[in-house]
Amino acid sequence: MAKTKELSKDTRKSIVDLHQTGKSESTIGKQLGVKKSTVGAIIRKWKTYKTTDNLPRSGAPRKISSCGVKMIMRTVSKDPRTTRGDLVNDLQRAGSKVTKVTISNTLQRQGIKSRSARRVPLLKPVHVQARLKFAREHMDDTAEDWENVMWSDETKVELFGINSTRRVWRTKNTELHPKNTIPTVKHGGGNIMLWGCFSAKGTGRLIRVKDRINGAMYREILSQNLLPSVRTLKMKRGWVFQHDNDPKHTARATKEWLRKKHLKVLEWPSQSPDLNPIENLWRELKVRVARRQPQNITALEKICMEEWAKIPATVCANLVKTYSK
Repeated sequence: MAKTKELSKDTRKSIVDLHQTGKSESTIGKQLGVKKSTVGAIIRKWKTYKTTDNLPRSGAPRKISSCGVKMIMRTVSKDPRTTRGDLVNDLQRAGSKVTKVTISNTLQRQGIKSRSARRVPLLKPVHVQARLKFAREHMDDTAEDWENVMWSDETKVELFGINSTRRVWRTKNTELHPKNTIPTVKHGGGNIMLWGCFSAKGTGRLIRVKDRINGAMYREILSQNLLPSVRTLKMKRGWVFQHDNDPKHTARATKEWLRKKHLKVLEWPSQSPDLNPIENLWRELKVRVARRQPQNITALEKICMEEWAKIPATVCANLVKTYSK
């Protein structure tokens, strides 16, 4: 049945005025073109509440009691990875039958939404202290200092797109709380290994590494790709090289090679890939590659090289510009 149109305030006032003159409900209805039952309802409301305005409406009662809400909040606070299905089952055992949609609505009223869990390095206390030391030592470095750094790293690119995400229940601005993240270790999965470098001036060389990288191979990569990238990007004198603490990077022979080349190396805290802005560039590359949907390894390598070359220098500059934060 279609919903009837609500009477205007003027019409409701006219009904009361006519009623006070002694006219019947039937007569008022015919005069104003309103149903007799509606006239009667307006008059009864006026007699009871001394008004014809709409009264506050309570609406449908909540499916989940205040105790149920507290139970849900305790559960997701203790374990943000709890699923809606788990919460539905918990409430059902407590005697309340609700749907997953009701769970979502209840949590959203409490300021909690389902969001993707951030992937962060698995840190031990020694790693935390090293990262804090690095941040304090470089807190006052200028934007020009970071513009003079050549960032480098290796990554694996999957043939069929970016890894899937995991969702957690959390409040705003708590994405990096340990309970809301997914610990990762380096180089988990993928099909081809890449080495690349970049600076604030743009992307350097990107190469595919087909064999397992050892110290000798790594030094060859630096000799054939790092130094040419420095020249191409016209790095200023006194530029700084960044790489992580992978054993092949910190091997005695590699350190000696870097010393002979008179390269200044940025001291780096272990387990800190997230401190390297090239991680954001890898993400940019993988998103671009996934859009093109390569179907084999040969195509994957070709597309990686093409998309890396297309990344604007402004993207690189912005990554370095915001690094101080």
